[in-house]
Amino acid sequence: MNDLPRNLSGTCVLICADTGPLLTSDQDAVPLIGLAWEHAARVVAIPLSRLAPGFLSLATGQAGAIIQKFANYQLRPVIIGDVSAWMAGSSALRDFIHEANQGQVVWFLNDLPALERRLAA
Repeated sequence: MNDLPRNLSGTCVLICADTGPLLTSDQDAVPLIGLAWEHAARVVAIPLSRLAPGFLSLATGQAGAIIQKFANYQLRPVIIGDVSAWMAGSSALRDFIHEANQGQVVWFLNDLPALERRLAA
């Protein structure tokens, strides 16, 4: 499956395939940013399977660098998948995700229906 745009609740969202290049640094986000802009998407839904193993370990700085790259291009990344196991092991990550989900820069959601509901609200 390819990374494809889809309309969710009136918002063009680039839905990333479960398989594909891993996001390990901000430079790895550039092709997704280009594709999002090509399709006029404002949101990029990224499955957990596309994130490098260190992404959810805040000490690596991967999450911050990648999220900032999307923000620089006025795109909202949405991490799709169950992150509860990682949150259980890190109060810092739990707090980060809680705060992120209150804002408009990045969201962490369990699945695409949750994203569609969030966009409809």
